[in-house]
Amino acid sequence: MALTREARVSVAAVTFDRPKEVGALLDALAAQSHPIARISIVDSGTRPASAVAEARRERLSERGTELDWVRSEANLGGAGGFSLAILHALASGAEWVWILDDDAHPEDAACLETLAREAEERDLDAVLPIVAAPEDASRLSFGFRIDGRLEFERTAVERAGFLPGVGHFFNGALVRREVFFRVGLPDLKLFIRGDETDFMVRLRKAGVPFGTVASTALTHPTGWGEVRHVLGDRWHVLIPDSEMKRENFFRNRGYLIRRHRRVKSFIADAVGYPVHFARTRDAEGFRAWARPFLDGLRGRGFRAPAARVRDDDGDRA
Repeated sequence: MALTREARVSVAAVTFDRPKEVGALLDALAAQSHPIARISIVDSGTRPASAVAEARRERLSERGTELDWVRSEANLGGAGGFSLAILHALASGAEWVWILDDDAHPEDAACLETLAREAEERDLDAVLPIVAAPEDASRLSFGFRIDGRLEFERTAVERAGFLPGVGHFFNGALVRREVFFRVGLPDLKLFIRGDETDFMVRLRKAGVPFGTVASTALTHPTGWGEVRHVLGDRWHVLIPDSEMKRENFFRNRGYLIRRHRRVKSFIADAVGYPVHFARTRDAEGFRAWARPFLDGLRGRGFRAPAARVRDDDGDRA
């Protein structure tokens, strides 16, 4: 269905222990100029943020938006949480699904309207905004490769106008419902870090027309601190800031190389990471990369997260 104002658009979002960010997200959604039929939020946090949502339910209802708060007693990760939220959105009759992380907020009230217009005019089945840094709107939280260089300057990306076949899922992707029936949902076993890349590659393989428009943006905390340059701004590797994120990211990188036969990515990682750790003389860092990366190449190392336990007050911990 064409993405007119009459088309039913639903939001699929996830949250984990970020009540303040959830409040800001719901406020931004309530202010959108394009109608939103329903917001489905999956909350896997150790402390449910339902009170924050309830405080905004009436305002959303006044805008014609239903709020579907889905509590998960298991930590499903980003991949599982988005899958569940997307299913709820589809089950509610959504014709288009707007996928949002809890700390990714529309920059202005016209964000969804701009995405809808671009999808209509460019005949896209999925369209994404750029992602700006909260502390400096002239910089992007996640860069794009422009003329072979990793570019974080917003004006440089805006000059490109439209970047076909690339985007930073799942921060603001607006996706036609039929796409999920063609390519499936985010892969639960990837948990975090890599699920968005896997989904993007599946769209490419299926021939789904999509891309990023630089005329609208979300704000999201930056990923600048993860970038490690190997050869200036033409070759870099990413190193997440926590042990859990690093293990998932390195394993999932290896797995996606195997799954999608990503030869260029294999060369970039198999050379780039050893060079980085050799330069920094970080033998422990090299081992922490090599083990999960090789597990991923073998299709191993996937496991469910540890079950939660109750603390003395009877709450989930």
